[in-house]
Amino acid sequence: MNRSLLVLAAGMFAIGTDSFVIAGILPDAAHSLGVPVGTAGWLLTAYAFTYAVLGPVMAALTTRWPRRTLFLTGFAVFTAGNLATAFAPGFEVAMVARALAGIGGAMVSPATVAAAAALAPPERRGRAIAAVMTGLSAATALGAPIGTAIGSLTGDWRATMLFVSALGVLAAAGIALLLPPISTPPSVPLRTRVAPLADRRIGLILLTTLLVYTGLYTVYSFIGESLDRATGGSGTTLAALLFVWGLAATVGTLGSGRLLDRFGSRRIINASIAIAAVDFALLPWTSAHLPSAIAALVVWGVCGWGLVTPQTHRLITAMPTAAPVLTGLASAMIYVGVSIAPLVGQTGMAWFGAYWLGPVGAAFIALGLGAAEAAHSVIHRHARRSEPTAHEYGPTPSGRGVGPSFGSEVSRERRSSP
Repeated sequence: MNRSLLVLAAGMFAIGTDSFVIAGILPDAAHSLGVPVGTAGWLLTAYAFTYAVLGPVMAALTTRWPRRTLFLTGFAVFTAGNLATAFAPGFEVAMVARALAGIGGAMVSPATVAAAAALAPPERRGRAIAAVMTGLSAATALGAPIGTAIGSLTGDWRATMLFVSALGVLAAAGIALLLPPISTPPSVPLRTRVAPLADRRIGLILLTTLLVYTGLYTVYSFIGESLDRATGGSGTTLAALLFVWGLAATVGTLGSGRLLDRFGSRRIINASIAIAAVDFALLPWTSAHLPSAIAALVVWGVCGWGLVTPQTHRLITAMPTAAPVLTGLASAMIYVGVSIAPLVGQTGMAWFGAYWLGPVGAAFIALGLGAAEAAHSVIHRHARRSEPTAHEYGPTPSGRGVGPSFGSEVSRERRSSP
């Protein structure tokens, strides 16, 4: 990984740790703030929903900002939000602080993925996106488990938020010292940023992301309760399980980039979603014992995170001239799912109990598979109506068609069609 991608991945590591660490300390935070665990899940919703809604808005407002200035400002807001969470006297203040941290994340993440795509040649774009997204998955392998362990060992979830704040400061320092100049993208108004949603291809791809990540995070939002039979209620054991899950996520992210460049998006997307759905359907039984819980988390990590890169790549290849806009929408849609998941999980726990959140999530994941196949069908029909040189995805800014990786992507989609 070159220095540019490494610095961007480090920034995603800080953002990712903040996204995932709350679930590991949620019971302690609920007790400290004087609210039920289900209600405390709204702390995840406050961050994720703010991130999702403001992602396209912040991208539009900061289009003309130099990339380094944008990253540093975003991390300043992100760090301030986490410090405010650490010292929040009550639940309402903590909710506002989590929303502030979400604004910082909304400023940083879409620009980071777009920068990675811009720095790479077309034939290596999948690997570049995967490399930067590895920072996000590495946060699940290291950041979230370490943060959970800090909260468990100190007996204070607020110490975990101070740890996340420190990561924000370190990420900003890395950006300031090591990130090379990156060209500022053309100004894109908010109306243009949401315009791709009118394209059926884009809408179905994003619907796939929404359904799958709602299902995945229905369990993750309350992972302490879902796995308490395997962990025996130990925060340290939970941190170890999150470490295993995060390692699997890193493998899935890295591996998906190479598989994507070789086989195309359809096979990777469908296999990841189908296997994840089965894995979640079996969680009421596999989560009861530590060895089977470990196996389930490995499958979850590989498949769940193995989906991010091919979904992003499918979006970019569908409309390459709108790549920066689409990466923002992709990140936003993941976080819409993450923000909905605690509400689904809260309802699921009330109706079925925490151990049956897996099948609830599996239902959403299975619907995501249907949306993925619908997206493929629309993409395939669009490709057949398009001129051969532009394939299904339209011209590049040069007007010459989409280049090798985009063309091979369409060819693979066609060959795999019935």
